[in-house]
Amino acid sequence: MNRILLVEDHERLARLTCSGLQAAGIAADVVQRGDAAWAAIQEVPYGALVLDRGLPDGDGIALLQRLRARGFGVPCLVLTARDALHDRVEGLESGADDYLAKPFAMDEMVARVRALLRRPVACRPLEPAHGDLRLKPAEATVCCGAERVSLAPSEMQILLLLVQGGGETVRRAALELAAWGLGGAVTPNALDVALHRLRRKLLAIGSRQRVVNLRGLGYALRPVGVAE
Repeated sequence: MNRILLVEDHERLARLTCSGLQAAGIAADVVQRGDAAWAAIQEVPYGALVLDRGLPDGDGIALLQRLRARGFGVPCLVLTARDALHDRVEGLESGADDYLAKPFAMDEMVARVRALLRRPVACRPLEPAHGDLRLKPAEATVCCGAERVSLAPSEMQILLLLVQGGGETVRRAALELAAWGLGGAVTPNALDVALHRLRRKLLAIGSRQRVVNLRGLGYALRPVGVAE
């Protein structure tokens, strides 16, 4: 598919890059933070990722390492103002497929993105698992041993993001984005309602995993008795 995700917090550069890509027939979604990028990648099967190294919530390389550790093989071009050899080597060794220093020519950006789009994307796990939980997205269910329960689409996307987080904290905004998309209209308590239903369903199938609220940070899956 010719749709990519651009992770760039410089608004003017992001706008110009999107315009250049769109003129070349490549559609791009734009986010400015690593947590928003993490959520968007769960939601949309992007053909490629263009990732700025310097993000407001951390180094883009850390996000790339997390994606690769979770099995996401989306081809990635790292954008950075750093052009030192050791920076390029670090990016490539962290799972980047290509590296482009700023400032760059738009023609070169388009050529490099097109090259990435020709590469096959590694398959995502068909049934992601964490602890005693196994998700079956094709069947819209979550299983714990022999027990299973159906999930609404928003519940599936929320739990999928939590499972892929592997027990790490996921921000509220990222969960909302995963559940209702980039343009979704979300009521203030929609996520709370969905999380309440999820907690009841996990209890009903006998899971020891709990969706815990880490105040001021976000949410995570933790086994019974472990809060942080």
